[in-house]
Amino acid sequence: MSESSISSSSPVMRDWQRRSLASVWHPCTQMARAASAPPLPIARGEGPWLIDHEGRRYFDANSSWWVNLFGHADARLNAAIKQQLDTLPHVMLAGCTHEPAVRLAERLSALTGGALGHVFFGSDGASAVEIALKQSFHSWRNRGRAGKREFVCLKNGYHGETIGALAVTDVAIFRDAYDPLLMRAHIVESPDSRRGNEAQALAAMRALLEQRHAEIAAVIVEPLIQGAAGMVMHEPSYLRALRALCTEFEVHLIADEIAVGCGRSGTFFAWEQAEAPWPDFLLLSKGITGGTLPLSLVLTTEAVFQAFWSEDVTRGFLHSHSYTGNALACAAANAVLDRFEPDAAAGGGQLARNREQAALLAAAFAPLAADTRIEHLRQRGLVLAFDVKQAGERFAERFHLAARRHELLIRPIGSTVYLMPPYLIDADAAQFLFKAVLASLDHVLA
Repeated sequence: MSESSISSSSPVMRDWQRRSLASVWHPCTQMARAASAPPLPIARGEGPWLIDHEGRRYFDANSSWWVNLFGHADARLNAAIKQQLDTLPHVMLAGCTHEPAVRLAERLSALTGGALGHVFFGSDGASAVEIALKQSFHSWRNRGRAGKREFVCLKNGYHGETIGALAVTDVAIFRDAYDPLLMRAHIVESPDSRRGNEAQALAAMRALLEQRHAEIAAVIVEPLIQGAAGMVMHEPSYLRALRALCTEFEVHLIADEIAVGCGRSGTFFAWEQAEAPWPDFLLLSKGITGGTLPLSLVLTTEAVFQAFWSEDVTRGFLHSHSYTGNALACAAANAVLDRFEPDAAAGGGQLARNREQAALLAAAFAPLAADTRIEHLRQRGLVLAFDVKQAGERFAERFHLAARRHELLIRPIGSTVYLMPPYLIDADAAQFLFKAVLASLDHVLA
């Protein structure tokens, strides 16, 4: 076991690590390197903290891959799941229905003012992307335009790791090994506020759509923040212009809000900040169940839905999985929406608290802007990131291990350090995060 592991002195921790490495194939991990950066055995969670088998705690600064909104073991989410567990854990959604799924679909539709009035249920983010791609192509075919079968994604965009989702993903480390299996998507320049290239990105998109709109089914975009690219941020004005382009050239627009939805960006849907007509598809997952159960949702328009309306079964959308619309996951999602509900009625509630927390995070990290070792300190809502100039080899791994020593669980993306914490930031937590990040940075750049 590597000397860098803080757990190397504990027989209990070492035993869990040994057993895990022997039997669990960990995601997003080169297993040959895993002994050098051993998995951290977590015994329990409490609010923003994860606690290991020695009782040592770690602030979950990345919300356990961006899913945890209200902290671990949140009492209100747990209660909703337990109540549903005693009533109806699951029933198939083909030929049956149930209150949690119906209520969730109605509430999400209402949050779009009814513009996205039909909700299809999936299991995870990648499956939501697959569903949206299939629905887009199939709806065009049902309308007699089967030639519209191509897709457009943005450079460095990420939409998941299944075969269809990878086809519209432009992150080499995930995509390249499977490239021979993938359909060909068009990759267009992405907007990046660090580069000030919004006009060029829109010009490139216009040029492509002018040339290929008859063959293009949809454009897919991560609104405001490209997550896996290293928290690359762009302005709402880009989305507004992109919506207009897709409307002009009769191309569907898919807004992948799997990472940035549910209040992360400062509004419940990141798309709201565009102040533009809704996209044709909006995808949710991750935070929608507050980090409790897997669920994804594809919201779409009446026009797309009507394209499948027919007595001919082959014109139907025959996509499913056994746990579609799982009642426990839907109950958790409804409990998440309950937390945001006061916002609609009184302009306060969770989103107002998120804005206050974002301001605390910004104030705590403001001194970092003068640190010559980093650049591009940036923030959108409760997502904060910066780039390390001379990160060196295996920076992400080294920073991750150093941060553990400072009670911080964080996973940089390449040379980008980012925070996407649970919605539990007060002044003390913001200062703790700043000091822990700075101490970790000092350690790896010493």
